[in-house]
Amino acid sequence: MKKIIGISGNQLLQVTTAFEGNSVSYTPHNFVSGVQAAGASPLILPVGSEEDAERYVSLIDGLILTGGHDVNPMHYGEAPHSKLQAIFPQRDLFDLALLKAAIKKGIPVLGICRGMQIVNVYYGGSLYQDLDSQYEQTLIQHVQRSSFNIPIHMVSVEKDSYIAEITGESLMVNSFHHQALKEVGKGLRVVANSPDGIIEAVEDMGSNVVAIQWHPETMIPHDAVSQAFFNDLVARAEG
Repeated sequence: MKKIIGISGNQLLQVTTAFEGNSVSYTPHNFVSGVQAAGASPLILPVGSEEDAERYVSLIDGLILTGGHDVNPMHYGEAPHSKLQAIFPQRDLFDLALLKAAIKKGIPVLGICRGMQIVNVYYGGSLYQDLDSQYEQTLIQHVQRSSFNIPIHMVSVEKDSYIAEITGESLMVNSFHHQALKEVGKGLRVVANSPDGIIEAVEDMGSNVVAIQWHPETMIPHDAVSQAFFNDLVARAEG
């Protein structure tokens, strides 16, 4: 029987089409197709209560935490920076509850972009709320102007890390984030960085958690390494 992979959903809070007045629950389709191509069944998990999160996790064999809004800085003890963008407090609580339940159940987790930031905050870490105004070193382009499916910068990966088994010691990635990990949560290992030192991947293999800052879902089916992250998640779910 196929494994079931839960995909954390998002919600359009301001709809300006014929659906005006009705919010829309969704996830980008490439998450769905990536899971299907890996041989599992995707299950989109719409934003709900913390109790909903626990029930959802009881139904799944693996979890993907997807991208979306900025994480509310209250979760790591900071006031909002002037460059903080839109937050979605209910989703923060929901995603944190999903992660807590997944770790408790012992199922594999893949965090992507905001998903990696949620992982870090759950582990007690903090974020740069806005790289351009808070990161002291010279930055490469982290909010690329090119199409989502085009890799734009190099990432170096620790050769003895779990992620290196998927990617090798370096790879080209896309980049769509103005926030990033600052203080790393206790129990997480930093295993990849961009040329300017931004953290690009962390892992806690004791809890079966892998998280990356870029968006592999937008580069499939044209990039085998991107699809390999979905294949790996399903393989971990299969044990």
